[in-house]
Amino acid sequence: MRDYFLTCTGCGARYLDDGSRLQCANDHAPALLRSVYPQRAFEPGAAASMLRYSQWLPGARALTTTARTGVYRSTALAAHLGLHELWVAFSGWWPERGATLPTGSFKDLEAVSVLRRLEPSDTRTLVISSAGNTALAFARVCTENDLPALIIVPLTGWTDVMAHTEVGPSVRVVALADIGYEETIAFARDVCANSEFILEGGVRNIGRRDGMGTAMLAAVEAIGRLPDYYFQAVGSAAGALAAHEAALRVRADGRFGSRLPRLMLSQNAPFTPLHDAWQAESPVLLPRSAETAAAQLAGLGAFVLSNQAPPYAPAGGVREALIESDGGTYAVTNRELENARAIFAELEGTDIEPAAGVAVASLTQAVRAGNVAPDAAVLLHITGGGRAALPIRGATHARPTLVLERRELATTAVERARSLLR
Repeated sequence: MRDYFLTCTGCGARYLDDGSRLQCANDHAPALLRSVYPQRAFEPGAAASMLRYSQWLPGARALTTTARTGVYRSTALAAHLGLHELWVAFSGWWPERGATLPTGSFKDLEAVSVLRRLEPSDTRTLVISSAGNTALAFARVCTENDLPALIIVPLTGWTDVMAHTEVGPSVRVVALADIGYEETIAFARDVCANSEFILEGGVRNIGRRDGMGTAMLAAVEAIGRLPDYYFQAVGSAAGALAAHEAALRVRADGRFGSRLPRLMLSQNAPFTPLHDAWQAESPVLLPRSAETAAAQLAGLGAFVLSNQAPPYAPAGGVREALIESDGGTYAVTNRELENARAIFAELEGTDIEPAAGVAVASLTQAVRAGNVAPDAAVLLHITGGGRAALPIRGATHARPTLVLERRELATTAVERARSLLR
């Protein structure tokens, strides 16, 4: 039995959760759904994983996990930046710090939550589109639990999937050659036009956001209150929205602070659609030609931040969260992110992914600009790291289940992909 419901942030409509609903049925401007749980008090459970926060997680299917974000108070990086209370939420692999995400990315949190949300009786194949890390997380969890999944990735992202996990017989991977992330999303939608398949949905899936929101909950538990600032690098900004929604729930408890953490969101220049719109005080994303976008994307050091259509304008989206939290945005160059990665590794003692380097660099920018007071409680979310210590479980020479060329997309590609799990 589900004891929570979904509400539309646009019109307020309520729905019982069927495990897969992604949008409101009413005719209005785009708006995200949000989960509403009956328990108001923040009371972590006893589980030594993200499931200790199951009171604010969707759950219909029994699925266990060891994944959890580790939160600790920094000393070395804090001293380097001149901050008196810097907390690090490490969503990667660093057991010594309590971080036990088996693929080294916060995408493990969303994969577990999305799959737990599905009805146990739902036999449809879940279709996931990804540039790399999400594919990796879903491939691992679906393999371990023998759940059917069809994962659509750009061919360039396949190595990342195979380098850190095994892909079992319940999972099929379709790689699209010479095709970007946005086109993999469109192809996934085409596959799901058949009733045998179910679209995972990305940021629109409340399971994703509630799962990643456990990083904020772990931080509140460690700090004892809501932080003053929250720094994270964003592509789709699902993780930032997750943190904001989790903070809203904690604030409603009344014991952990009345002010929401100020969202400080960073992107990798030159591709910074959210930053550009926010700095221009625009209510929508600014227009960008396909040629301009392609040129900018080619220069990214953190390619996982390459989402071209993040939910900036919709109700419940990024712009609304930035306004509610009195937040801000930053643009970080490749040189800055690599320098930040090196500094973090030297001072804190572990490797971090490029996107996490963007977050560290944005915090550095904010401190130097005087935008963060030295005595503020700052939460820095490292969304991927520790992979140097992960065992290599896959075989990087292996091929995807199916590789499709661009010219095939208009002919038999969709049916060939559907046939893989029939």
